[in-house]
Amino acid sequence: MEKNDISISVIKRLPRYYRFLENLKNNGIIRISSKELAERMGLTASQIRHDFNCFGGFGQQGYGYNVPELYKQIGDILCIDSQTKAILIGAGNLGKAIASKVFVGDRGFRLVGIFDKNEAISGKVIKGIPVRHINYLENFCIDNSPECAIICIPSNDMKELTDLLCKLGIKYFWNFSNYDIAMAHPEVLVESVHLSDSLMTLSYLANSEEGEG
Repeated sequence: MEKNDISISVIKRLPRYYRFLENLKNNGIIRISSKELAERMGLTASQIRHDFNCFGGFGQQGYGYNVPELYKQIGDILCIDSQTKAILIGAGNLGKAIASKVFVGDRGFRLVGIFDKNEAISGKVIKGIPVRHINYLENFCIDNSPECAIICIPSNDMKELTDLLCKLGIKYFWNFSNYDIAMAHPEVLVESVHLSDSLMTLSYLANSEEGEG
C-alpha cells in the first residue's frame, strides 16, 4: 500500500503501538500475539492486524510478533531516527516543559534552538540549549537551516512570525497556539495541539456520563 493511501487514523495509532511495544520490550517480553496486544491496548486483534498490514504486516502465523523487532520496524516507519532540526518559539512554562520532557529521546526531531521575546529569559539554558532573543531568529535559521518549528506563544503574535518562519524554510509546525497556520500557509505540514479543546471534550464526556447516570 502506498503511503498516501494510508488513513490518518492508522498513522495516529502508530505512536501508541510504539509506546506500548517500548514498555513490553523494557519488561523483557520478546513475543506477543495480536490478541494479547489488543487486550493490553483496548483494541481488537483484527484492528491491529489491519493497521500492520498497511505496512506489509510483521507477524508470523502461529508465532505472533517479535516485540523488539516490531518496535524497531514501527520506529523506522515513524522515522524516529531522522533527527530533523527543530526550533522552539516561546520558552515560558509550556515551552520549557516541552524542551525538557518531550525531547528526551529520539522522536524524529532534534531541538537545536530556543527563542523568546522576553529579555529576562534570554540567556537561560534549557537542556543544554541557550534561550536566544527572538531578534536572533532569522540569522540562526539562515546559519542552521532548521525545518521544524514548535510554537508555544499566544496567537496574536503568530501571523508575522509564521510568515517569517515559512520564508526562512520552515516546512513543519508543531503548533500549540490557536492560530490556524495551515489556513494561512497550506504549503506546510502542521500538527496542532489544542490542550483546552481536549479538556473541554473531557468536560462534555464527564457531564454526559453524569446525565446518563
